[in-house]
Amino acid sequence: MNIGELIEVSGYRNDYLAGKLGLTTVNFSAKKKRKTFTLEEIRKLAYIINNDDVQDYLLALEMEARDDEETITHEEFMKLMGWK
Repeated sequence: MNIGELIEVSGYRNDYLAGKLGLTTVNFSAKKKRKTFTLEEIRKLAYIINNDDVQDYLLALEMEARDDEETITHEEFMKLMGWK
């Protein structure tokens, strides 16, 4: 997963996020481009950018990853669980 990708999906501007991390916008952009954020910076960013757009994006990625998995119908599930 690329934190830069999540930043783009979140809709937050680089200058806002840079300020939250105590970085200049130029330094923030360079770290984003080079993927050189520290673990603590990534933790802070993940907390800040956590919104519905990011959650929807991550859910869509998870669904795509499971696209080829076997599934069962609702009726099969009910029967498997012993429900009527």
